[in-house]
Amino acid sequence: MTFENQIALVTGASRGIGKALVQELLARGAKKVYALGKSEAILKAYAGDNRVVALRCDVADMASVENTAAKANDVSLVFSNAGVLDFGNILDVSQDTLERNFATNFYGQLNIARSFAPIIERNGGGHITNVLTVVALVSMPALSAYNASKAAALSLTQSLRGDLAKKNIAVHAVFPGPVDTEMAAAITLPKTAPVDVANAILDGIAAGDEDIFPDPMAKQVFAGWRADPKALEKQFASM
Repeated sequence: MTFENQIALVTGASRGIGKALVQELLARGAKKVYALGKSEAILKAYAGDNRVVALRCDVADMASVENTAAKANDVSLVFSNAGVLDFGNILDVSQDTLERNFATNFYGQLNIARSFAPIIERNGGGHITNVLTVVALVSMPALSAYNASKAAALSLTQSLRGDLAKKNIAVHAVFPGPVDTEMAAAITLPKTAPVDVANAILDGIAAGDEDIFPDPMAKQVFAGWRADPKALEKQFASM
């Protein structure tokens, strides 16, 4: 597929991977992009660009998502990118932290899928892309709430594939390693630029890849996971 004249929607679009996705979709000829963000910053980020419709939307709030879906009822491509990341080991992390991560990283993607899958189907089919993380495959103990919420989102993504394939909606999972964003500022591992991740995501969708590993660390982790998942688990447990 190509992105020429497509109408897309990107959550978490005020910065990082989301903002890069908006920019690269436009660079590849998208007709219109709905850029969603939780705060007023989303409105300032795209002021003056008439190809972008910036909307405030809290993906963890189903009423907010439904209100957005009523305004963005012409989309065929959805990028479910909004996410949060908190640190803490599983025996110590607070219940509030767990709920915060699940509210956005799992329920946020579920809310988006439930609201926009019928729209995409009515518009003749298209794509839903869920941005996950390599720690959806193998846990890093210091990111316990994030790991668990993203692993649940991976299971959700696989369930969506089964439900939506017959509706002409392809579902993609993206597994980035560390990306040079504000959210990952405290992570000291080598990081990939958001623009490079965004381009790899779009290339993967264009190629028809269901699972996309958009950076060198992601590819390395996937190779290790396929070869010896227990060895990879032990490696990550020691980080």
